[in-house]
Amino acid sequence: MPPTNPPDAATRRVAKPPNARANRGAPPPGTRSAALLLLAAVFDRRRPLEEALDQLPAAIEPRDRAAAHRLAAAVLRHAGSLDAVLEPHLRREPPPVVRAALRMGAAELLVLGTPAHAAVAATVAVVPRPFAGLVNAVLRKVATEGAEIYEGLDRERLDTPPWLWSAWHAAYGPGGVRAIARAHQSAAPLDLTLAPGATPPEGAIELPTGSWRLPEGTRVTDLPGLAEGAFWVQDAAAALPARLLAVKPGERVADLCAAPGGKTAQLATAGGVVTAVERDPKRAARLRENLARLKLSVTVEEADAAHWMPAEAGFDAVLLDAPCSATGIIRRHPDIPHLKRPKDVVALVEAQARLLAQAAKLLRPGGRLVLTTCSLQPEEGEAHLARAAALGLVPDPIAPTELPGLRTALVRGGTLRTRPDMWPELGGIDGFFAARFRRA
Repeated sequence: MPPTNPPDAATRRVAKPPNARANRGAPPPGTRSAALLLLAAVFDRRRPLEEALDQLPAAIEPRDRAAAHRLAAAVLRHAGSLDAVLEPHLRREPPPVVRAALRMGAAELLVLGTPAHAAVAATVAVVPRPFAGLVNAVLRKVATEGAEIYEGLDRERLDTPPWLWSAWHAAYGPGGVRAIARAHQSAAPLDLTLAPGATPPEGAIELPTGSWRLPEGTRVTDLPGLAEGAFWVQDAAAALPARLLAVKPGERVADLCAAPGGKTAQLATAGGVVTAVERDPKRAARLRENLARLKLSVTVEEADAAHWMPAEAGFDAVLLDAPCSATGIIRRHPDIPHLKRPKDVVALVEAQARLLAQAAKLLRPGGRLVLTTCSLQPEEGEAHLARAAALGLVPDPIAPTELPGLRTALVRGGTLRTRPDMWPELGGIDGFFAARFRRA
């Protein structure tokens, strides 16, 4: 059974929910062409979906971009199941663009509820002419027979790459892997962290841990207060590591691998004197933009945190949000299962170990360090505990009172392990690992 985490106290709701976009009806006409570009970027060139979205031609209208993103995400989230429905109607493997179009049309019919005539006709219109008849015939079959087949599939397993299924089965057991995969079938809600004294948006509910949640599909750009810095987007799980660091006013804090800056903002609003380190120039620029919108004073260093050593070390606290496989945020980024490979995890673990060793050197004696990754892979979480001990880092166990409504996320040795199947009654939560240490 998936773990459940009833809130310690009733969630608070601000009345009058915002108008989230409807999830039904046919997408605008230009959507399918844009969605094909996004799917080609992910499946053929192994580029992240968000990067592909930024690189769409400027002539594509904003509404088409948004609808294309939603359509491409549905295909990525359910690709294995969609292929299982399509396969009986294909005598041979079609070209990649045709496969993508068939998946797209099937997703509209079976997942998004687009009317059959609109889904079939519009998909046929965007494929190369020699394949128009094939796409028309297959999607008409899916429109009449596909729903029954789709409902009978083991979608959780089909939509999860075998290597991830095996890894999660070993780490969390047969019930755990299936609960995680089931949570990935749905998109995530929108979570916000409020600036001190800010009023939550209408319709938001306060989660037990202090984040505020709006329904999936809410457009953050439509929320009043965004430009004024009243809040920033941050999943409830992503907000926990900075809180666990428990920064006090005036403490010197290093935030390593800091972009896009949600955790940096938390540390600064807690009163820390923060230095944020980010090696990627584009991400560093985004970090500065976000901090400027929030009107926060933070020193941003454009450097590789694995080698960064300022003239004055001896920080009171260090937050290391290490680059990882990101398998804990698949609900928000359904392209991840199609981009990551087991060898990527091996390389990332090595990089995380280097970062952890450098982070330990930045601390003053008795200083605090929180290591966190948005990964469900134990190699990128629990396996680092032995490495930390070898670096002179002493475990500082997280107390149950620090995780209101999430006590089942408190695991081995007082570390944090959230999973997307937790909080099902509240809409789930991203998968994160976090451990806290003190320098001996």
